[in-house]
Amino acid sequence: MQALEPFDLILFGATGDLSMRKLLPALYRRHCAQQLPDNGRIVATARSEIDRETFLENVYSNFAQRLDAEELTQDHWHSFAKRLHFVSIDATQPRGFEDLARCLAGREQCTRVFFLAVAPAHFVAICENLEQQQLVTKRSRVVLEKPLGHDLASAQSISERIGAIFAEDAIYRIDHYLGKETVQNLMALRFGNMLFEPLWRRDWVRDVQISVAEQVGVAGRADFYDRTGALRDMVQNHLLQLLCIIAMEPPTSIEADAVRDEKLKVLRALNELSGQSALRDTVRGQYRAGAIAGQPVIGYAEESGVEPGSKTETFVAIRAELANWRWAGVPFYLRTGKRLQERSAEIVVNFRDVPHSIFDVTYGAGHPNRLVIQLQPDEGVRLHMMAKSPGDRMQLRPVALNLDFAEAFQQRQADAYERLLMDVLRGRLTLFMRRDELYAAWSWIEPIFTAWQEAGDAPKPYTAGTWGPAASSALLGRDGASWHEESW
Repeated sequence: MQALEPFDLILFGATGDLSMRKLLPALYRRHCAQQLPDNGRIVATARSEIDRETFLENVYSNFAQRLDAEELTQDHWHSFAKRLHFVSIDATQPRGFEDLARCLAGREQCTRVFFLAVAPAHFVAICENLEQQQLVTKRSRVVLEKPLGHDLASAQSISERIGAIFAEDAIYRIDHYLGKETVQNLMALRFGNMLFEPLWRRDWVRDVQISVAEQVGVAGRADFYDRTGALRDMVQNHLLQLLCIIAMEPPTSIEADAVRDEKLKVLRALNELSGQSALRDTVRGQYRAGAIAGQPVIGYAEESGVEPGSKTETFVAIRAELANWRWAGVPFYLRTGKRLQERSAEIVVNFRDVPHSIFDVTYGAGHPNRLVIQLQPDEGVRLHMMAKSPGDRMQLRPVALNLDFAEAFQQRQADAYERLLMDVLRGRLTLFMRRDELYAAWSWIEPIFTAWQEAGDAPKPYTAGTWGPAASSALLGRDGASWHEESW
């Protein structure tokens, strides 16, 4: 494993939800695994007018709630705390950046990573203040959290202004889904084995389903979410990135640009959905009051911070197609939503059925072979096949070959952010979006949103605790297909 050089990781928004819930625990675990060099520092910044000791107390309290007792030992905590520094910074004021400059003075030869775990509205101001204080060195990198803009124009504006300060190969546009172990294994499954490659095409695949379902509502993020919606929040990044990995051609190597070149081809091959085609091949919904895990929950319109009469979608289903030789005519169904029946994220590749069955398949009839890649809550891969049911009749039933990652690999699986943070520190760009990828994703998403606005229709209501609007099932029903959970 490549050893890390001395670094300063400057974490903007260090007291925010993402930092406390994901980033700081991820760095702590890599510290405990002895993967961080002794001369690696974490410089936390936030608007809070607190001192370092108060910040450390907050971090420890947060760890005590999120980490197992055997993880949070006093020895590990005290050695990790020595890495932590704190600087109070307001992104709009130069004073805090002067304090940061003093903190970083004399360490210009270290790898310097600026992780912007803040609202995108602050990205440009932070980068321009860093440049003004001459803190951007030749060894500097910047990590940008989603969403990168709210449309193509804003994404271009952010990218161009930050690109004037950081080189493209120093900009890490992060999508934590690409750091998940199962997504990495999807790459291994496709390009490390010969088994599926001959079948991975329109001749053998009937359809592909990509679903990311959440049980939570807006969870205190209504001010952000009501301006964003599921299409921008989830489809533009997470779901399209998963689609790229499923549909891309084999790259010439695992190097960053080789992989990202192939992903870009997928995005550019997507048939445009605009006007009537967007209205025909998309479904948007908004949850109303219902029950999750047996507990009553309010509807989106009643959530604190939601504008009266809001038409923001909390559910999206899309039927997409690719205009290329490998996938022409194969529907790709994308679906995501809040307050759905289960928390799950999965990719389902449905293969075509046998052209003529010679068996009695009254039990399990109509179930083609399928490959299910489960991303959450449990990670694993299942291959569904037909096999003979025990007895004196030749009768078939569906069975599954199951690869459970937790069972197959006994060691603890690294969190997605652990992997991605280590990749940033090592300078590996493979799992991060390039600028042209970002633009291509927005170019495909924008006409859909425009069609919705021009139509003026309200999102279709669905009851919390269900799988979304009935129109979502009807979208697949037109092709004689059904969502994975509805088909067994």
